[in-house]
Amino acid sequence: MIKKIFKKRVVAFSGPSNSGKTTLIVKVSNILQDKGNKVCIIKHDPKDKARFDTPGKDSDKFTLTGADVAVVSPSRTTLFKQNDSSIDEMINLFGEFDYLLVEGLKTLPLPRISIFRNSLDESYFDVTNAIAFDNSINSNDIPKDIDKLDLNNPEEIIDWIEKNSKRV
Repeated sequence: MIKKIFKKRVVAFSGPSNSGKTTLIVKVSNILQDKGNKVCIIKHDPKDKARFDTPGKDSDKFTLTGADVAVVSPSRTTLFKQNDSSIDEMINLFGEFDYLLVEGLKTLPLPRISIFRNSLDESYFDVTNAIAFDNSINSNDIPKDIDKLDLNNPEEIIDWIEKNSKRV
């Protein structure tokens, strides 16, 4: 039996709310998985508003105790950890993968694609390596040292990821 060698590439996506980050990550993930790659995704929830459990269920009751909780079923494992995790801890938690796509966490030192529609936010320029944008953005407004990508061309974005992602 031949053991698969995983690529272990990590790249981050940033941008303002409603810029299309999630839509782009879903497209990229689906294409990569269709090509036989194992993809993992990390979603940053800076306002701590995401809810992952049903109130009143046993797993929710366990989580409310403040303990770290793992819920294991035949098709998934869900971990409710009561504090934040470093990117290295997350990489170790996922184990083997080809691509880890990180949404947000713009303070992490990862190769980063920022997504913009309608207007640019210059505060992202210092933490980004590439900007994916649509025709609502004037490409001349993007600094020359930042790669320019077509937001509506996920294959082009995957090519950029292949060349620029961090290997871990």
